[in-house]
Amino acid sequence: MTTETAVKIDAKQVKELREKSGAPMGDCLKALQEANGEMEAAFVVLRKRGMASAAKKASRTTNEGAVGTYIHAGGKIGVLVELNCESDFVARTDDFQELLRDIAMHIAATDPRFVSREDVTAADLEREKDIYRAQAAATGKPANIIEKMLEGKLGKFYEEFCLLDQPFIKDQSQTIAQIVATKVAKLGENITVRRFARFKVGATEWTVAQTKPAAEEHKA
Repeated sequence: MTTETAVKIDAKQVKELREKSGAPMGDCLKALQEANGEMEAAFVVLRKRGMASAAKKASRTTNEGAVGTYIHAGGKIGVLVELNCESDFVARTDDFQELLRDIAMHIAATDPRFVSREDVTAADLEREKDIYRAQAAATGKPANIIEKMLEGKLGKFYEEFCLLDQPFIKDQSQTIAQIVATKVAKLGENITVRRFARFKVGATEWTVAQTKPAAEEHKA
């Protein structure tokens, strides 16, 4: 990248990207330089780096954290979420608390059934596959096309019912996993959603979900 391109990045652009992404100022400047000053492209660069950073920290134990709540629709819907991190210090930061509130609000709005796709039970998965296979077979398509259709249907299923795969209600361009990854990159600690519960007045059932035991404790 040329020096001339870097010179064109002014403080206003860096501040705007900082507010949009939550990433450190230095990282925002580098992303803008890499993206030749294009804001959206720079945001994508930061998101990719955030996911990579989160992946590197995913094996680290998260024994600290906090429980957050969100009450919606005049007290008709309530959510409890446990969000974990590595230290009590990070759990008390504004960034962590903001993420906790955002996730609780998102759950209130979307009513996911699982934390992640790894938490979908075998019975639920097989039931969905049977339904999708029957729907695909009814089209008369060849077997190889049916399998591709099945993969697409399962992807939609995960996006609809798995919290981490869902597009964030405040920014549909990012999934919940990606907004978590952004905070991981900023705060420097692994962050995981351990469990949540969603209650609705008058409903005969309520949603309670948690990560599988193997995912609850990341042991080295």
